[in-house]
Amino acid sequence: MNFSLSSKAITATNTDCLVIGLPENGEWPETTKAADQALGGLIKQLEKAGDLTGKNASVSTLPLTEQPWQRVIVVGTGKDDERNLANYRKALIAAVGALKDGPSNSVFICLTDTKIQGSEASASEDARLNLLGRTLEEQLYTFTGFKSEQPPARKLNKVIAQASDADQSQKDAFNLGLATGRGMNYTRDLGNTPPNVCHPVWLAEQAKNMAKEHDCIKTEVLDEKQMAEMGMNTILAVGKGSTQPPRLIVMEYRGGKADEKPYVLVGKGITFDSGGISLKPGAGMDEMKYDMGGSASVFGTMKVLAETKPSINVVAVIAAAENMPDGSATRPGDIVTTLSGKTVEILNTDAEGRLVLCDALTYVKKFDPEVVIDLATLTGACIIALGHQATGMLANNDELANELLAAGERTGDRAWRLPLWDEYQSQLDSNFADIANIGGRPAGTITAACFLSRFTKEYRWAHLDIAGTAWDSGKAKGATGRPVPLLVDYLMSHAG
Repeated sequence: MNFSLSSKAITATNTDCLVIGLPENGEWPETTKAADQALGGLIKQLEKAGDLTGKNASVSTLPLTEQPWQRVIVVGTGKDDERNLANYRKALIAAVGALKDGPSNSVFICLTDTKIQGSEASASEDARLNLLGRTLEEQLYTFTGFKSEQPPARKLNKVIAQASDADQSQKDAFNLGLATGRGMNYTRDLGNTPPNVCHPVWLAEQAKNMAKEHDCIKTEVLDEKQMAEMGMNTILAVGKGSTQPPRLIVMEYRGGKADEKPYVLVGKGITFDSGGISLKPGAGMDEMKYDMGGSASVFGTMKVLAETKPSINVVAVIAAAENMPDGSATRPGDIVTTLSGKTVEILNTDAEGRLVLCDALTYVKKFDPEVVIDLATLTGACIIALGHQATGMLANNDELANELLAAGERTGDRAWRLPLWDEYQSQLDSNFADIANIGGRPAGTITAACFLSRFTKEYRWAHLDIAGTAWDSGKAKGATGRPVPLLVDYLMSHAG
């Protein structure tokens, strides 16, 4: 797909399809006025007749003859005072939905002169171009590699987005949006890949391939022998019941100054979670291939960095294992010693994500990090608390927490902060070890983060529980690519 910007008049841009926005009330955008004039008042005529309403995310396709375009797609953008980031994104999704499997080969999208409500950062034209780029890549995504019959290729191959200046700032914003969308799609590819293909060693190979493709990425992989020598016994304990050996994957992007501390991302990489001896119910267990959503999001974010090359240092650490039950699997009641030296009583083998993460969170101290952010599809309790709209976020530093929340608001990839009070820690008391790996049903998301917090006292840290946001169930089943937009925005805000 060829993507570009243009600041030319709409009639001077050669495509066979034009997309314009029509508000439900208020003044029309300049491109909509220009299109109406070029069509001899057709848009105004259809609006007066009630054929076009401007209702948000409504779509009408107008076939044309002997006109500058073969068809015009009119997308409703809603009422001016209700056009926030979320509603504007719905309109963009509707527009791309009308295009992606349609008959057009080329399209000129004129939706970024539609004003939206919000802060200067989230409502600027640069922000709208960024969101359009991301939405284009995200909505044009397909995952068909495992189907025996491939769908026919789409006709659409050229997309031009309207911009007021098409200057370097606007090009950078649009290209960052496109790169973010591609990062999300890479995350989705990894998540959607079946677990008989996507296992820890395969994930490690993807990291090595990224280093081969991008000189700015350096990859190191630790195998089970190296982890055993270091004392990463909790990662190894999770993987004991599987024939697929665990791996610790380290990817480094060094785009900043040599003396600048790195921002560290830690991803949970459970490539399939049966629950181990604490076996999960069979219904819906197929979705446990998405239990590596945290690691997939880290991969996607690193891909964006590799493509855009910002001035920042970022280290990605992925703790990858497969949680299976067999005769050598870890049992409920086992006690293991973590890399930190703390002992853990494993009361439930299905609370395995925190076990792989705790060793990784100890390991990253070697990088002297600026901050550490871990991402994990960690608790079903987070879905009960926040549904599928918001990522659960807990942190030991208010400034870091507020910056992540702001990044989520700017991108529409929102998070919600939960408390990390000391009063919850006692739920993890163990009669036999330093800490238990579960704290009972109450406040399950919080006590999981409390467990991780025992290993993060030496640096600023935030935990993102993406159990409700990393994938969709039901008819729309599949990985979502979240929270790549949040992470990219946060990291770019700290790039020099």
